Amino acid sequence: MKGVLLVNLGSPDSPTAKDVKPYLDEFLMDERVIDVNKILRNIIVRGIILQTRPKRSAKAYKKIWWEEGSPLIVISERFAEKVRAQTDLPVALGMRYGSMSIKKALQELKDKGVDEVLLVPLYPHYAMSSYETVVVKALEEQQKHFPEMKVTTLPAFYHNPDYIKVLAASIAEGLEDFEYDHVLFSYHGIPERHIRKSDPTRFHCKIDGSCCKVNSVAHHTCYRHQCYRTTDLVMEALGLPAEKVSSSFQSRLAGDPWLKPYTDYEFERLAKEGKKRLAVVTPAFVSDCLETLEEIAMEGKEQFEEAGGEHYIHIPCLNERDDWVALMATWIRDWQTQHILPV
Repeated sequence: MKGVLLVNLGSPDSPTAKDVKPYLDEFLMDERVIDVNKILRNIIVRGIILQTRPKRSAKAYKKIWWEEGSPLIVISERFAEKVRAQTDLPVALGMRYGSMSIKKALQELKDKGVDEVLLVPLYPHYAMSSYETVVVKALEEQQKHFPEMKVTTLPAFYHNPDYIKVLAASIAEGLEDFEYDHVLFSYHGIPERHIRKSDPTRFHCKIDGSCCKVNSVAHHTCYRHQCYRTTDLVMEALGLPAEKVSSSFQSRLAGDPWLKPYTDYEFERLAKEGKKRLAVVTPAFVSDCLETLEEIAMEGKEQFEEAGGEHYIHIPCLNERDDWVALMATWIRDWQTQHILPV
Protein backbone atom coordinates (compact mmCIF):
# COMPACT_ATOMS: atom_id res chain seq x y z
CA MET A 1 0.00 0.00 0.00
CA LYS A 2 1.25 3.46 -0.92
CA GLY A 3 1.27 6.57 1.27
CA VAL A 4 2.70 10.07 1.40
CA LEU A 5 4.95 11.74 3.97
CA LEU A 6 5.03 15.54 3.86
CA VAL A 7 7.93 17.04 5.82
CA ASN A 8 8.45 20.66 6.78
CA LEU A 9 10.96 22.43 9.02
CA GLY A 10 9.30 22.25 12.44
CA SER A 11 8.68 24.53 15.38
CA PRO A 12 8.99 24.71 19.16
CA ASP A 13 5.88 23.57 21.04
CA SER A 14 5.34 27.03 22.49
CA PRO A 15 6.87 30.53 22.22
CA THR A 16 8.74 30.13 25.52
CA ALA A 17 12.48 29.87 26.12
CA LYS A 18 11.85 26.52 27.82
CA ASP A 19 10.44 25.02 24.61
CA VAL A 20 12.55 27.02 22.17
CA LYS A 21 15.84 25.78 23.68
CA PRO A 22 15.45 22.03 22.90
CA TYR A 23 14.11 22.89 19.45
CA LEU A 24 17.12 25.09 18.68
CA ASP A 25 19.44 22.45 20.12
CA GLU A 26 18.11 19.80 17.73
CA PHE A 27 18.14 22.23 14.80
CA LEU A 28 21.60 23.72 15.31
CA MET A 29 23.25 20.43 16.29
CA ASP A 30 22.28 19.03 12.89
CA GLU A 31 25.58 18.44 11.08
CA ARG A 32 24.03 19.69 7.85
CA VAL A 33 23.07 23.01 9.43
CA ILE A 34 26.29 23.80 11.30
CA ASP A 35 28.69 21.60 9.39
CA VAL A 36 31.76 21.54 11.61
CA ASN A 37 33.12 18.65 13.66
CA LYS A 38 30.86 17.54 16.49
CA ILE A 39 33.10 18.82 19.31
CA LEU A 40 33.33 22.31 17.84
CA ARG A 41 29.60 22.29 16.98
CA ASN A 42 28.82 21.37 20.59
CA ILE A 43 30.92 24.30 21.85
CA ILE A 44 29.35 26.75 19.40
CA VAL A 45 25.76 25.65 19.95
CA ARG A 46 25.57 24.56 23.58
CA GLY A 47 28.41 26.64 24.94
CA ILE A 48 27.58 29.91 23.18
CA ILE A 49 24.37 30.15 21.13
CA LEU A 50 21.99 28.38 23.52
CA GLN A 51 23.10 30.54 26.42
CA THR A 52 21.26 33.59 25.04
CA ARG A 53 19.42 32.73 21.81
CA PRO A 54 16.37 30.89 23.27
CA LYS A 55 15.10 34.01 25.07
CA ARG A 56 15.53 36.18 21.97
CA SER A 57 13.93 33.60 19.72
CA ALA A 58 11.04 33.11 22.14
CA LYS A 59 10.28 36.84 21.94
CA ALA A 60 10.28 36.62 18.15
CA TYR A 61 7.99 33.58 18.18
CA LYS A 62 5.56 35.38 20.51
CA LYS A 63 5.22 38.16 17.92
CA ILE A 64 3.97 35.77 15.25
CA TRP A 65 2.28 32.99 17.29
CA TRP A 66 -1.34 32.22 16.47
CA GLU A 67 -4.11 31.14 18.83
CA GLU A 68 -4.04 27.71 17.17
CA GLY A 69 -0.27 27.44 17.64
CA SER A 70 2.85 27.86 15.52
CA PRO A 71 1.95 29.37 12.12
CA LEU A 72 4.25 26.92 10.33
CA ILE A 73 2.62 23.93 12.01
CA VAL A 74 -0.94 25.20 11.56
CA ILE A 75 -0.38 26.06 7.88
CA SER A 76 1.31 22.71 7.22
CA GLU A 77 -1.57 20.84 8.90
CA ARG A 78 -4.15 22.73 6.85
CA PHE A 79 -2.18 21.99 3.68
CA ALA A 80 -1.91 18.28 4.54
CA GLU A 81 -5.64 18.07 5.27
CA LYS A 82 -6.50 19.66 1.92
CA VAL A 83 -4.12 17.30 0.10
CA ARG A 84 -5.76 14.30 1.83
CA ALA A 85 -9.11 15.44 0.48
CA GLN A 86 -7.78 15.25 -3.09
CA THR A 87 -6.06 11.85 -2.95
CA ASP A 88 -7.11 8.40 -1.84
CA LEU A 89 -3.74 7.66 -0.24
CA PRO A 90 -2.86 8.07 3.46
CA VAL A 91 -1.00 11.37 3.92
CA ALA A 92 1.08 11.96 7.07
CA LEU A 93 2.81 15.16 8.16
CA GLY A 94 6.16 15.22 9.95
CA MET A 95 8.70 17.85 10.91
CA ARG A 96 12.48 17.68 10.63
CA TYR A 97 12.85 19.23 14.08
CA GLY A 98 10.56 19.30 17.09
CA SER A 99 7.99 16.99 18.62
CA MET A 100 6.13 16.24 15.34
CA SER A 101 8.93 13.94 14.29
CA ILE A 102 9.49 12.10 11.04
CA LYS A 103 9.53 8.83 12.99
CA LYS A 104 6.02 9.49 14.35
CA ALA A 105 4.76 10.27 10.86
CA LEU A 106 6.26 7.08 9.43
CA GLN A 107 4.68 5.11 12.28
CA GLU A 108 1.33 6.68 11.42
CA LEU A 109 1.69 5.48 7.84
CA LYS A 110 2.80 2.00 8.93
CA ASP A 111 -0.23 1.69 11.22
CA LYS A 112 -2.40 2.29 8.15
CA GLY A 113 -0.69 -0.53 6.24
CA VAL A 114 1.64 1.61 4.13
CA ASP A 115 4.84 -0.04 2.89
CA GLU A 116 5.69 2.29 -0.01
CA VAL A 117 6.17 5.98 0.80
CA LEU A 118 6.48 9.11 -1.31
CA LEU A 119 8.69 11.44 0.74
CA VAL A 120 7.92 15.10 0.04
CA PRO A 121 10.40 17.60 1.51
CA LEU A 122 8.41 20.84 1.48
CA TYR A 123 11.30 22.85 0.05
CA PRO A 124 11.44 23.93 -3.61
CA HIS A 125 15.26 24.11 -3.68
CA TYR A 126 18.05 21.69 -2.82
CA ALA A 127 20.25 22.67 0.12
CA MET A 128 22.18 20.67 2.68
CA SER A 129 20.42 22.39 5.56
CA SER A 130 16.86 21.96 4.27
CA TYR A 131 16.05 19.44 1.54
CA GLU A 132 19.04 17.15 2.09
CA THR A 133 18.73 16.88 5.87
CA VAL A 134 15.05 15.90 5.52
CA VAL A 135 15.91 13.13 3.08
CA VAL A 136 18.81 11.83 5.17
CA LYS A 137 16.80 11.85 8.40
CA ALA A 138 13.79 10.15 6.81
CA LEU A 139 15.96 7.39 5.35
CA GLU A 140 17.74 6.93 8.68
CA GLU A 141 14.42 6.49 10.49
CA GLN A 142 13.09 4.20 7.76
CA GLN A 143 16.13 1.92 7.79
CA LYS A 144 16.28 1.79 11.58
CA HIS A 145 12.60 1.40 12.44
CA PHE A 146 10.71 0.56 9.24
CA PRO A 147 13.03 -1.59 7.09
CA GLU A 148 10.08 -3.10 5.22
CA MET A 149 9.18 0.32 3.79
CA LYS A 150 10.27 1.53 0.37
CA VAL A 151 10.87 5.28 0.10
CA THR A 152 10.77 7.40 -3.07
CA THR A 153 11.71 11.08 -2.77
CA LEU A 154 10.07 13.94 -4.63
CA PRO A 155 12.86 15.95 -6.30
CA ALA A 156 13.42 19.66 -5.70
CA PHE A 157 10.77 21.41 -7.80
CA TYR A 158 12.20 24.95 -8.05
CA HIS A 159 11.92 25.05 -11.86
CA ASN A 160 8.95 22.79 -12.45
CA PRO A 161 6.67 24.67 -14.92
CA ASP A 162 3.49 23.92 -12.97
CA TYR A 163 5.07 25.05 -9.69
CA ILE A 164 6.32 28.25 -11.33
CA LYS A 165 2.80 28.86 -12.65
CA VAL A 166 1.35 28.58 -9.13
CA LEU A 167 4.11 30.69 -7.57
CA ALA A 168 3.76 33.35 -10.25
CA ALA A 169 -0.02 33.45 -9.75
CA SER A 170 0.41 34.00 -6.00
CA ILE A 171 2.88 36.83 -6.59
CA ALA A 172 0.66 38.42 -9.23
CA GLU A 173 -2.19 38.48 -6.72
CA GLY A 174 0.07 40.08 -4.14
CA LEU A 175 1.12 42.78 -6.59
CA GLU A 176 -2.38 43.40 -7.93
CA ASP A 177 -3.13 46.50 -5.85
CA PHE A 178 0.46 47.57 -5.22
CA GLU A 179 2.35 49.95 -7.49
CA TYR A 180 5.85 48.69 -6.84
CA ASP A 181 9.17 50.34 -7.53
CA HIS A 182 10.98 47.06 -6.94
CA VAL A 183 10.29 43.36 -6.24
CA LEU A 184 12.87 41.61 -4.05
CA PHE A 185 13.05 37.82 -4.07
CA SER A 186 14.56 37.05 -0.67
CA TYR A 187 15.75 33.47 -0.13
CA HIS A 188 16.93 31.71 3.00
CA GLY A 189 20.68 32.20 3.36
CA ILE A 190 23.30 29.46 3.64
CA PRO A 191 27.10 29.55 4.06
CA GLU A 192 29.05 29.71 0.81
CA ARG A 193 30.89 26.54 1.79
CA HIS A 194 27.60 24.60 1.56
CA ILE A 195 27.50 25.42 -2.14
CA ARG A 196 30.99 24.03 -2.66
CA LYS A 197 30.30 20.96 -0.52
CA SER A 198 27.19 20.18 -2.58
CA ASP A 199 29.05 20.47 -5.91
CA PRO A 200 29.56 16.89 -7.21
CA THR A 201 32.16 18.10 -9.72
CA ARG A 202 34.22 19.82 -6.96
CA PHE A 203 35.20 22.57 -9.40
CA HIS A 204 32.13 24.09 -11.09
CA CYS A 205 30.68 26.27 -8.32
CA LYS A 206 32.74 29.44 -7.93
CA ILE A 207 29.92 31.62 -6.49
CA ASP A 208 30.93 34.46 -8.79
CA GLY A 209 27.74 34.77 -10.81
CA SER A 210 29.14 33.21 -13.97
CA CYS A 211 28.98 29.52 -13.01
CA CYS A 212 25.21 29.61 -12.50
CA LYS A 213 24.79 30.48 -16.19
CA VAL A 214 26.95 27.60 -17.46
CA ASN A 215 25.04 24.32 -17.69
CA SER A 216 26.39 21.71 -15.28
CA VAL A 217 25.36 18.62 -13.33
CA ALA A 218 26.26 20.74 -10.29
CA HIS A 219 23.01 22.67 -10.75
CA HIS A 220 21.03 19.68 -9.47
CA THR A 221 22.38 20.37 -5.99
CA CYS A 222 23.34 24.05 -6.25
CA TYR A 223 21.04 26.12 -4.06
CA ARG A 224 22.33 29.43 -5.39
CA HIS A 225 21.69 28.50 -9.02
CA GLN A 226 18.24 27.17 -8.18
CA CYS A 227 17.21 30.33 -6.34
CA TYR A 228 18.27 32.62 -9.18
CA ARG A 229 16.58 30.30 -11.66
CA THR A 230 13.31 30.55 -9.74
CA THR A 231 13.51 34.34 -9.82
CA ASP A 232 14.19 34.35 -13.57
CA LEU A 233 11.31 31.98 -14.34
CA VAL A 234 8.79 33.96 -12.29
CA MET A 235 10.04 37.21 -13.79
CA GLU A 236 9.51 35.76 -17.27
CA ALA A 237 6.09 34.35 -16.38
CA LEU A 238 4.83 37.68 -15.08
CA GLY A 239 6.67 39.93 -17.50
CA LEU A 240 8.36 41.81 -14.65
CA PRO A 241 10.93 44.40 -15.82
CA ALA A 242 14.43 43.05 -15.11
CA GLU A 243 15.54 46.41 -13.69
CA LYS A 244 12.79 46.21 -11.06
CA VAL A 245 13.65 42.69 -9.81
CA SER A 246 16.53 41.32 -7.77
CA SER A 247 17.40 38.41 -5.47
CA SER A 248 18.99 38.33 -2.03
CA PHE A 249 19.58 36.02 0.94
CA GLN A 250 18.37 36.40 4.52
CA SER A 251 19.06 34.92 7.97
CA ARG A 252 22.82 34.53 8.17
CA LEU A 253 24.95 33.71 11.20
CA ALA A 254 28.03 35.73 12.09
CA GLY A 255 31.42 34.38 11.09
CA ASP A 256 31.77 32.62 7.75
CA PRO A 257 30.75 34.27 4.47
CA TRP A 258 27.16 33.51 3.45
CA LEU A 259 25.47 33.90 0.10
CA LYS A 260 25.22 37.52 -0.99
CA PRO A 261 23.71 40.00 -1.39
CA TYR A 262 22.32 40.09 2.15
CA THR A 263 18.64 40.97 2.37
CA ASP A 264 18.98 43.48 5.20
CA TYR A 265 21.66 45.33 3.21
CA GLU A 266 19.35 45.32 0.19
CA PHE A 267 16.55 46.97 2.17
CA GLU A 268 18.89 49.85 2.92
CA ARG A 269 20.43 50.01 -0.56
CA LEU A 270 17.10 50.01 -2.38
CA ALA A 271 15.63 52.70 -0.12
CA LYS A 272 18.69 54.91 -0.53
CA GLU A 273 18.51 54.48 -4.31
CA GLY A 274 15.04 56.02 -4.18
CA LYS A 275 12.90 52.91 -4.25
CA LYS A 276 9.89 53.99 -2.18
CA ARG A 277 7.56 51.06 -2.78
CA LEU A 278 9.00 47.59 -2.18
CA ALA A 279 7.38 44.16 -2.49
CA VAL A 280 9.23 41.21 -0.97
CA VAL A 281 8.71 37.54 -1.86
CA THR A 282 10.19 34.59 0.07
CA PRO A 283 10.12 31.57 -2.31
CA ALA A 284 12.58 29.40 -0.35
CA PHE A 285 9.57 28.42 1.79
CA VAL A 286 6.16 27.08 0.79
CA SER A 287 4.77 27.86 4.27
CA ASP A 288 5.09 31.09 6.20
CA CYS A 289 7.19 30.72 9.32
CA LEU A 290 9.21 32.72 11.85
CA GLU A 291 11.69 33.75 9.19
CA THR A 292 9.08 35.12 6.80
CA LEU A 293 6.55 36.50 9.28
CA GLU A 294 8.92 38.13 11.77
CA GLU A 295 12.26 38.69 10.05
CA ILE A 296 10.92 39.73 6.66
CA ALA A 297 7.33 40.96 7.16
CA MET A 298 8.04 42.83 10.41
CA GLU A 299 11.76 43.59 10.79
CA GLY A 300 12.24 44.03 7.05
CA LYS A 301 9.52 46.64 6.91
CA GLU A 302 11.15 48.58 9.75
CA GLN A 303 14.58 48.39 8.11
CA PHE A 304 13.27 49.56 4.74
CA GLU A 305 11.29 52.46 6.20
CA GLU A 306 14.13 53.55 8.49
CA ALA A 307 16.35 53.78 5.40
CA GLY A 308 13.84 56.03 3.63
CA GLY A 309 11.38 53.63 2.05
CA GLU A 310 7.68 54.46 2.31
CA HIS A 311 5.53 51.48 1.32
CA TYR A 312 6.42 47.83 1.95
CA ILE A 313 4.56 44.56 1.51
CA HIS A 314 5.53 40.94 2.12
CA ILE A 315 3.71 38.61 -0.26
CA PRO A 316 2.75 35.42 1.62
CA CYS A 317 4.15 31.99 0.81
CA LEU A 318 1.98 29.48 -1.03
CA ASN A 319 0.70 28.15 2.30
CA GLU A 320 -2.64 26.35 1.65
CA ARG A 321 -3.59 27.96 -1.65
CA ASP A 322 -6.01 25.78 -3.62
CA ASP A 323 -3.82 25.75 -6.75
CA TRP A 324 -0.79 24.67 -4.70
CA VAL A 325 -2.82 21.91 -3.02
CA ALA A 326 -4.14 20.77 -6.40
CA LEU A 327 -0.62 20.64 -7.83
CA MET A 328 0.69 18.53 -4.95
CA ALA A 329 -2.28 16.18 -5.31
CA THR A 330 -1.50 15.86 -9.04
CA TRP A 331 2.12 14.98 -8.31
CA ILE A 332 0.98 12.36 -5.80
CA ARG A 333 -1.51 10.80 -8.23
CA ASP A 334 1.14 10.72 -10.98
CA TRP A 335 3.47 8.82 -8.65
CA GLN A 336 0.67 6.57 -7.42
CA THR A 337 -0.64 5.54 -10.83
CA GLN A 338 2.31 5.94 -13.21
CA HIS A 339 5.43 6.08 -11.00
CA ILE A 340 6.13 9.51 -12.50
CA LEU A 341 7.83 12.28 -10.52
CA PRO A 342 7.79 15.97 -11.48
CA VAL A 343 10.73 17.42 -13.37
